[in-house]
Amino acid sequence: MVTYIEAGAAPYKNTGVIRLYGPDDFEGMRKACQVTARCLDELVSRVQPGVTTEEIDRFVFEFGMDHGALPATLNYRGYTKSSCTSINHVVCHGIPNEKPLREGDIVNIDVTYVVDGWHGDSSRMYPVGEVKRAAERLLDVTHECLMRGIAAVRPGARTGAIGEAIQAYAESERCSVVRDFCGHGVGRLFHDAPNILHYGRANEGPELREGMIFTIEPMINLGRPHVKVLSDGWTAVTRDRSLSAQYEHTVGVTAEGCEIFTLSPAGLFKPGVAAVGNA
Repeated sequence: MVTYIEAGAAPYKNTGVIRLYGPDDFEGMRKACQVTARCLDELVSRVQPGVTTEEIDRFVFEFGMDHGALPATLNYRGYTKSSCTSINHVVCHGIPNEKPLREGDIVNIDVTYVVDGWHGDSSRMYPVGEVKRAAERLLDVTHECLMRGIAAVRPGARTGAIGEAIQAYAESERCSVVRDFCGHGVGRLFHDAPNILHYGRANEGPELREGMIFTIEPMINLGRPHVKVLSDGWTAVTRDRSLSAQYEHTVGVTAEGCEIFTLSPAGLFKPGVAAVGNA
């Protein structure tokens, strides 16, 4: 049975209950999420061939320090970086390192900042120079999946409506949806109830109610949906080595539908792609 509770009355841990936030809470989320969005905007010009993901991670840390924001991933369950950088067939949780990005790579950069106790969580795909048409198409499909999932958010709908919208579009484009990872409640906690699956049926899952805050973050593969986690305990990759992409927004359910907290101030959420050659 699903339980809903006013956020201020809930204990400060994930107990499986769904928190309902108020107007002041939404304002706190706007501030945190906009710091994240501005950082991701700044990275558009910095993601270039020859740049290392370690350099990107260092920028994320320094940007946060300059804006009174703490990277939520830093020392989270033993994770030692301020961001996740997932390249090509890496599905999620790629660890920044000294290996330089190469022309034609695609990279997801996932950043969560904590501002005044609120978590602003978002990720975007960045093309590295000119990318192949298969990669360009995957980015287009994945971004559209996210936006279709967001369009399904409204009070009275169920979380399954988000998953159904994403799955239907991805599979119509001959892509697959990763099942091993999902979106999640967010706010005062980094990861909270409910889980937001990116596949399913519209009549399944908890009912969406005004005041809920969560992420939608579909991971879409060009090949099959299966993944494996590497020996570092974090990096998830496609089993068939096919390309994977992900876009993520944090949203809040409103009386009319939803508010996207992590919108790009500069309109750069989906950076332009220059495609070359064939896949």
